[in-house]
Amino acid sequence: MERLMVHKFFQASNNRSFVIDYWDGTSEKYGEGSPEFKIIFRDMIPRKEIIKDPTLAFGEAYMNEVVEIEGNIQDVIETFYECNPPFSKKKVSGIKKLLSRENASTSLSKQQKDVQYHYDLGNDFYALWLDDTMSYSCAYFRSQDDSLNEAQLQKIDYVLKKLQLKKGEKLLDIGSGWGWLIIRAAQQYGVDATGITLSEDQYAKTNERIEEFNLTHQVQVKLKDYREVAEEGKKYDKVVSVGMVEHVGKANLPVYMETVKKLLNKGGLSVLHCITGQIESTPNKWIRKYIFPGGYIPSIRELIWLLPEYDFHLIDVESLRLHYAKTLDCWAENFEKNIEDVTKKYGERFVRMWRLYLNSCAASFRVSGLDVHQMIFSKGLNNKLQMTRNHLYE
Repeated sequence: MERLMVHKFFQASNNRSFVIDYWDGTSEKYGEGSPEFKIIFRDMIPRKEIIKDPTLAFGEAYMNEVVEIEGNIQDVIETFYECNPPFSKKKVSGIKKLLSRENASTSLSKQQKDVQYHYDLGNDFYALWLDDTMSYSCAYFRSQDDSLNEAQLQKIDYVLKKLQLKKGEKLLDIGSGWGWLIIRAAQQYGVDATGITLSEDQYAKTNERIEEFNLTHQVQVKLKDYREVAEEGKKYDKVVSVGMVEHVGKANLPVYMETVKKLLNKGGLSVLHCITGQIESTPNKWIRKYIFPGGYIPSIRELIWLLPEYDFHLIDVESLRLHYAKTLDCWAENFEKNIEDVTKKYGERFVRMWRLYLNSCAASFRVSGLDVHQMIFSKGLNNKLQMTRNHLYE
């Protein structure tokens, strides 16, 4: 029965040629032409696990070396999508369910625990495969020949241009990572920049960088939740968030928007950079269990639908989908170059988990409808903003 399920699933592929070696010693070729890859089942995955959640079943099977892949892992993931994939998600039907509560709002302590689970694996680990800025979000490639470091600096500069910063303004970065954006904002625009993070490792590294660049009078980082910062009563001219809102959870999306409203001065500008889905869907269980506990990918319409509720006026939306696919390619390549170091510190199962994560995400941005958007919106109307996009490309 299990073999028949797997066989019928892969029979749906029309665009690729590949081979599957089954656990019973048989081998089957799918598609025409020379095989692009081979999937090897060293053991059977129980049918009840596949039915319950194929994403989790296949992900854990790969991590545990029950499934082996010969060839490009992204080709395998893309084939899964072509076959009505195990990496698909249940759709939430109806516009009325856009703001339905997935669960109770994520508490401050749970939010911190979830963030630290992922981001406090160690600065040394992330330094192995990120660029020099330690930017862990979608880069911006002006050309296919740009290095990852060039593309990440271009992304940061692009975001800062979208914020239309002016000297002396107060900028808040919600989820400031390792701090390069707030440092560059202070250096290039003369703003008073504040970053917040729940990661102790990121907090420590950002403070090191602030000291290194002699910016203690102009830049600060806080180990706080965005909701705690809002209670301080300080207002900001500009608020930016790059790759953070995916961590707040579905139920907290309105909380995030309400918090930004509290933090922004009237007429203030915000840039929200966020992974998005085409429609609302349930979270990927494998990703939530092993990579981003508590994570939720909002749909683009879900975010835009919220804006008027908080007097936010949408100014611009841009998709950077293919930029993120290329960014993940770079990360995956760098990760493989440092496999020995990662294996020594974390073990083979961890390596396989992260290899699957980086490559499946790259494939997802290319073929699944997964996207990343940058949205610009103002609190109330602002009639003093640039009237064209020309300043973004100067």
